[in-house]
Amino acid sequence: MSDKRKNPQIKNSAKKPAEKTAKKIAPKKTIYKTTVKSNTQKKSAKAPAKKKAPQKPPIRIAFLGGLNEIGKNMTVFECEGDMMILDCGMAFPDGDMLGVDMVIPDYTYIEQNRDKIRGVVINKLKEHSLSAPAELIKKNAGDHIKLGCFDIELIHVNHSIPDAVGVAIHSPAGTIVHTGAFKLDYTPMAGGMIDLSRFAQLGDQGVLALMADSTNASRPGYTPTEQKVADSFDSLFSKARRSRIIIATFASNISRIQQILNCAQKYGRKVAFSGRSMINYMNVARELGYVKVPDNLIIDIDQLKEYPPEKIVLATTGSQGEPMSALSRMAYSDHRKVEVGAGDFIIISANPIPGNERTVGNVVDELLKRGCEVVYESMYEVHVSGHACQEELKLIHSLVKPRYFIPVHGEQKHLRKHVELAESVGLSRKNIYVGDIGKVVELSESAMKEVDTVTAGKVFVDGLGVGDVGSIVLRDRKHLGQDGLIIIVASLDVYDGHVISGPDIVSRGFVYVRESGDLMDDIRDLALEILEECSRRNIHEWGVIKNRVKDDIAKLIVKQTGRSPMILPILMEV
Repeated sequence: MSDKRKNPQIKNSAKKPAEKTAKKIAPKKTIYKTTVKSNTQKKSAKAPAKKKAPQKPPIRIAFLGGLNEIGKNMTVFECEGDMMILDCGMAFPDGDMLGVDMVIPDYTYIEQNRDKIRGVVINKLKEHSLSAPAELIKKNAGDHIKLGCFDIELIHVNHSIPDAVGVAIHSPAGTIVHTGAFKLDYTPMAGGMIDLSRFAQLGDQGVLALMADSTNASRPGYTPTEQKVADSFDSLFSKARRSRIIIATFASNISRIQQILNCAQKYGRKVAFSGRSMINYMNVARELGYVKVPDNLIIDIDQLKEYPPEKIVLATTGSQGEPMSALSRMAYSDHRKVEVGAGDFIIISANPIPGNERTVGNVVDELLKRGCEVVYESMYEVHVSGHACQEELKLIHSLVKPRYFIPVHGEQKHLRKHVELAESVGLSRKNIYVGDIGKVVELSESAMKEVDTVTAGKVFVDGLGVGDVGSIVLRDRKHLGQDGLIIIVASLDVYDGHVISGPDIVSRGFVYVRESGDLMDDIRDLALEILEECSRRNIHEWGVIKNRVKDDIAKLIVKQTGRSPMILPILMEV
């Protein structure tokens, strides 16, 4: 039996503490009501306003090159009164730019804002005697560069040149990631793999905008590794055991040069270099330790005749068919030290840059005419691109996760294809900007918009002249190249303007004078008639007289030949 049944006092005594407890709890009701009243009063009171986070300043991006074209990359960033320049590129001239050596961006906008520029990168200082006054500071991937309000972070990427980097531009407006020219190579010939982890970290921290290389945006899949070229070279060296091997490639592609050296050593050949840029790059690469050169492997080009052809490899410039390059001079029998022909095995280890297909094709044709065996383009995988294909671009987009995206480095078809790729990984079309050179876009946390247009375009470099060849000069060169030139020379009396001697007719690139005597006589007679008529009518203004001569003779030539040569009257007073 339980204690409660044995002793009823226990049951009664148990009630007493409960009653006491109830009495103690009762006063708390009043406290509880008071608390509720107090909370109600607090709710009715006006809550203090939260402080708004300060609005970040906008950043402006001006494109001076690299959009709707291949090469000539140059971009200006501006934030809070500070400017920095990213890239300083050049482009090859196209077929219409007769006599032009290279094309560079128009620097007018930079000159107008020179006081705001906090950093500029200039190439080839030593070559142009600028290295002495310049302060050179070595920076590696992972380092930061402070330029005004900009903090530039260098990020290791893979490309066809050693130590290539992309950049993260940390600014008061936010972070902008610019890949530069890049690709993913899991087995690069030199250096490590692209720093994907850093791109991912930046994406997690928040990226305002991504600017990415669009050169290969239309190519599916992945860019092949450089190791494939090494395998192809080995196969071709084995095939060409009895031939002299000549390999044309980009002078800046140091990994490709190393592959050539490796194969030459394996097959017992000596290596010579041709082309100023090729020699300069090799000297710098050896000095900095970017290439490993076995002893006694490299010879001077003047020593070629001391070795049998099958023991020679000649590395040269000219993979893009440049008119003054070493390979072009060989093809057209204009090289002072190398004559090509049957028995030469020539490898063009590069794909033509868009616009260069015709010039490269012409060089290949000339080499074939001379009996050379030529391997070019994608015949034996003797070249892999230095630019990312579609799957690589998608990966970068997925890692960086930008708010805005601007495709760069490519023609319109490349930029538009890159837009499609960005949309396929989830970016909204309204947050993508497709620009053009001369346009300025402004980015902020809340919007991206085009705000201005600045001076931009092409500056032609012809010999030592920079910018002195313009559209008018090129038009005249094209005219001369297509239809030739007619020069009309006459001496006029200083008093009354009658013809003292001439007119003499000179033809260049128009017709063969000895076989066109009648036409030359007709031109001479008409020019004399016009000059004498002007004399009789007291017309002495040089401009009026020359225009009469050009217009009337042009009509005569078109009527008799259907051609339109340039007509140049030269009049002298005696």
